[in-house]
Amino acid sequence: MAAFPILSIITFLPLLGALAIMLFTRSGDDNKSCAKLAQQIALWISLATFVLSLFILKYFDPTLAGFQLMEHYVWIPSFNIAYIKGVDGISVWFVLLSTLLTPICILSAIGGVKTRVKEFMIALLVLETMMVGMFTALDFVLFYVFFEGVLIPMFLIIGVWGGEKRTYAAYKFFLYTFLGSVLMLVAIFAMVVHAGTTDMTAMMGGKFPQEISLLLWLAFFASFAVKTPMWPFHTWLPYAHVEAPTAGSVILAGVLLKMGGYGFIRIAIQMLPQASAIFAPLVMGLSLVAIVYTSLVALAQTDMKKLIAYSSVAHMGFVTLGIFSGTQQGLDGAIFIMLSHGFVSAALFLCVGVVYDRLHTREIVRYGGMANNMPRYAFIFMIFMLASIGLPGTSGFVGEFLSLQGAWLASSWYAFVAATGVILGAAYMLWLYRRLFYGPLEKADVKVMPDLNAREYVMFLPLIALVLWMGIYPHTFRNVFAPAATKIIADYRATTGAGTP
Repeated sequence: MAAFPILSIITFLPLLGALAIMLFTRSGDDNKSCAKLAQQIALWISLATFVLSLFILKYFDPTLAGFQLMEHYVWIPSFNIAYIKGVDGISVWFVLLSTLLTPICILSAIGGVKTRVKEFMIALLVLETMMVGMFTALDFVLFYVFFEGVLIPMFLIIGVWGGEKRTYAAYKFFLYTFLGSVLMLVAIFAMVVHAGTTDMTAMMGGKFPQEISLLLWLAFFASFAVKTPMWPFHTWLPYAHVEAPTAGSVILAGVLLKMGGYGFIRIAIQMLPQASAIFAPLVMGLSLVAIVYTSLVALAQTDMKKLIAYSSVAHMGFVTLGIFSGTQQGLDGAIFIMLSHGFVSAALFLCVGVVYDRLHTREIVRYGGMANNMPRYAFIFMIFMLASIGLPGTSGFVGEFLSLQGAWLASSWYAFVAATGVILGAAYMLWLYRRLFYGPLEKADVKVMPDLNAREYVMFLPLIALVLWMGIYPHTFRNVFAPAATKIIADYRATTGAGTP
């Protein structure tokens, strides 16, 4: 596999699928046949991409800490810019997360997107290319192109296929993320000039002077804090989730929010460790505010999507808390939470999409008693609800436990405050479940809602399997990223002079 460009094929195969849709679905075709063909091409291309991505795991050596399956080509020789791709034990999971959720999003869109289906499928496939490209890029210019390229299809997905306030939500999403990324571009330029190369691997290990690294860190923080999103840079997220179609919410929560956490690990911790150690108390303080504050805000929500959106901010607070704890347990927990949240949040937004497609409302008060007429849907929703609150045996427990352990090693007060978020998380999710599924089944339109169909089962079953697999056999996931995560923490502590907690 050393000579086979599998990462490039997985990256650009969805883009070829988007091109195929453009070529084979003409505007003069019948709308239904055109939409059906576009859906079929998108689904089969995304499934092929997922199957190919499994070969990354097959040929990946989990005993090695460095990057593997490397691809290196001269791109722009006059500026010493190269096309460099590779994966380590951390990025390989995010590639698989992206390729898994894309066909699931396409399946959900088959029942939920009624207009401009062809264009929607093109946007999803282009988005997949950008996500996989970002997680595999090891050249800073290439990284920035993919990192920013995500904005365009996501902006269109929200702005064209969203709800009543889609224009406002789309522009808020775009402006927040783009403005942060402008500062990141300036920092990248400064790092490239100082290092004399765009190769990201050459910049790892804290090779920048402290006075420069502090400014660089703040510039990257402005971008990654918005992307994560951290409090108080999170205000774009509830609007984006509420107005986005179901598929948009799934990919936004499942993958795009992980780009900020991945950036913190790959750039802040690995390239700017001294600055990260200096600013760690600030980040951990903001993380604690996010965990507690947004959990309280979630308790006050009447819209299902908004509640789950605020819960995402709280969960990502555990991610940044673990990353900047500077401990092995904290980093392991952050990676686990990002993977678990990718499955669980995606499933919860799919659950909302199921009833929204039937009743066309997300207001919690409009439902009630659905366990009587939709028992299978109630059971599946319960699994993901329990995973969200961290029930032992589910994926949510492992990550939160490790993140709290890492926070405890940094400071017992960090762990104490963060633990209140676990209690509040159980409160708002159980409150949501009770309002939706228990009580009398009185509303006539809710009574006639059918239970899950075959397409919806296909969407949920792989996510259920992964949530339980991660919870019961977490070592199968950790064994892959453990060498990379261990090396990152060892280098971080060696560079910053911190001892083992």
